[in-house]
Amino acid sequence: MWRKDEVNPQGGVPATPPSTGFPQTSTNSPAATPIAAGPASAPAALPISPRAAACISQGIKIKGEVTGKEDLFVDGTLEGKLDLTNGSVTVGPNGKVKADIVAREVIVRGNVDGKIDGSDRVQLWNTGRVSGEVKTARLAIEDGAVLRGKVEAGKASVRPAEGKKSAASAAAEGSKSSGMAASSQPAVI
Repeated sequence: MWRKDEVNPQGGVPATPPSTGFPQTSTNSPAATPIAAGPASAPAALPISPRAAACISQGIKIKGEVTGKEDLFVDGTLEGKLDLTNGSVTVGPNGKVKADIVAREVIVRGNVDGKIDGSDRVQLWNTGRVSGEVKTARLAIEDGAVLRGKVEAGKASVRPAEGKKSAASAAAEGSKSSGMAASSQPAVI
């Protein structure tokens, strides 16, 4: 209930906020963080982290292409393509993803059917089920997880056999440019 003496003469807005039991801060100070006012029984609203993951919660179904630069938590159903190249994708325990996933980090606690390309890391929890290809620099699989398909794990490096081939190719190219026939030069193997 409002009292007549609390009303601002220019617009009917209270001159002082009503007491809510929460500490009040000044919004004029850049360092001050205002606290949400509400009933005394409700907890204060927590500030949202700038890196908080977006969420596709249980009961939500998405068909199509999902792209972005932030982290994503999927606990619903997603079909199509998921491209978060610099972000992290977490498939929750109730998540069902039938899509190709491209992300920096992929954590699977639910079901994934499709290709997973985790540039930094892919982690399968004990409740995780993956059917498809997995390509990553680092792979962690907990006891009880299911993985069916092709796996490419580890950093890509030049194999010694390929290094020798490229040296032989370079020698052959160098001999062609000097005007000599490639057949007159001995092969380097």
